[in-house]
Amino acid sequence: MPEELRGIGVSPGLAAGPVARMSPPPSLPEARTVKDPDEEVAVAARALEAAENRLRERAAQATGAARDILDAQSMIAADPTLKDGVTDRIKDGADAPHALRDTFDEHRRTLEGLGGYLAERAADLDDIAHRAIAAALGLPMPGVPQPGHPYVLVADDLAPADTATLDPANVLALVTERGGPTSHTAILARSLGLPAVVGCAGALGIADATAVTVDGTTGLVRAGVGDEEVDGVRARAAEERARLAGGTGPGRTSDGHAVDLMLNIGSAADLAGVDLTDVAGVGLFRTEFLFLDRHDAPDLEEQVDAYAEAFRLFERGTIVVRTLDAGADKPLPFLGLREEPNPALGVRGLRVAREQPEILDTQLEAIALAALETAADVWVMAPMVSTQPEAADFAARVRDHGLPTAGVMIEVPAAALRAGRFLDTVDFLSIGTNDLSQYTLAADRQSGGLADLLDPWQPALLELIGVCAAAGKTAGKSVGICGEAAADPFLAPVLAGLGITKLSMSPRGLPAVRASLAGHTLAECERLAALALDAGDAAEARAAVLAETNG
Repeated sequence: MPEELRGIGVSPGLAAGPVARMSPPPSLPEARTVKDPDEEVAVAARALEAAENRLRERAAQATGAARDILDAQSMIAADPTLKDGVTDRIKDGADAPHALRDTFDEHRRTLEGLGGYLAERAADLDDIAHRAIAAALGLPMPGVPQPGHPYVLVADDLAPADTATLDPANVLALVTERGGPTSHTAILARSLGLPAVVGCAGALGIADATAVTVDGTTGLVRAGVGDEEVDGVRARAAEERARLAGGTGPGRTSDGHAVDLMLNIGSAADLAGVDLTDVAGVGLFRTEFLFLDRHDAPDLEEQVDAYAEAFRLFERGTIVVRTLDAGADKPLPFLGLREEPNPALGVRGLRVAREQPEILDTQLEAIALAALETAADVWVMAPMVSTQPEAADFAARVRDHGLPTAGVMIEVPAAALRAGRFLDTVDFLSIGTNDLSQYTLAADRQSGGLADLLDPWQPALLELIGVCAAAGKTAGKSVGICGEAAADPFLAPVLAGLGITKLSMSPRGLPAVRASLAGHTLAECERLAALALDAGDAAEARAAVLAETNG
């Protein structure tokens, strides 16, 4: 009798196959006496450098969000405070592996205590620590298993370095015991097009080679299934892939209501090789990539070149550029911002311009100059806007630089509730559902135990989205979504029914969303939206819609 496990489906799709589990991190041997502290410091330094180099190599192989995450990890490995802490411990008598472990543990506790985005990095520290300790012990660095055949990867959680370079030809699906809808595992699984279930208690208890089926939509994992069930699930998955591959045309409901389908990118490289047919544009151009991994802000000329390179690749469509989304919660050395007790609620996004307006003005000038070099329809929006005066001031700055279209991201409930006022002065809104979930449900994005609260199907979140969409309809202006919710094909009709006009996602998510919208009339979408809003929680909302659509 198969065992049924349930988690949160974070990347839709079906898969079936044998399980292979991630190998555990390296175990620390007994502490030993250090006879040559200088040599031991050199061992630790080489280990940190090896971890940094491996992360940089993986970043170079990755694109989009994966590359950004890996770049950030490599920066952590290169942080001189880590090396200083390790050196101090070795001088106090510790050997290199134990000095590394203790230093990383100290930094982990510090980051966890800060909360918010910095607490998210605490989990990343473990991955870097495992790699450095393995190097110090002369062991192979931990990584994904290679059983020699396609498999379902099961893990406690996956580090970005592992997820980013997974080969979808060999990995059929991901199942993790930890993680939530906005975790790195979830984001990267969607970007790779892999079915994924996170927060799946008991998954690590599934023995290697056990046959399982995975439903990345419902979160159901069945372990110990027979060959007939495996074959059936694989056949259904193949039929679904064929159906999606055959879909063409712009985003629209079956009765022709248009919903623009757009792409999220981090640089021009993310558009390489992507079929842009029927893509309406770029709904989110993250500009952080230019600012990471450096101690000085990029100058005007460098920014102009980078932006223009992306604009030239999409000159027939709209490109929505988000200004720098960094600050106390996403520290960049050159910003020099003070530490804050709760950085998730601190100086981040547009708020950085309160203290350093020149960063924003230089970026706006660069975007404007790059736009002049191309024929792209360039829109600009700011992250973390909370009040109408903030929105109005940003719009004025954008227009002062000769850019005609200014918008803001809706990421906090205050902004959603005042969306109508915002649209008095800005031209469009784009909803970031990850942060809006976090702040609406008061649940940290990386808190695995609260993953259900971060589910984009939460009725409270959908209600705020509906408020924004209604404001947009009244004003005759666009309201889109560029958060992870946009790539959920079962949620897409609900969002269209709420009045959302643009959905922006990774390229792999687009075919399923297109097909889902095309399967419903606008009236059906509105009815599905009403069902979701009437639900008691996210699970009930999802179940009600799936039951109605036979999903």
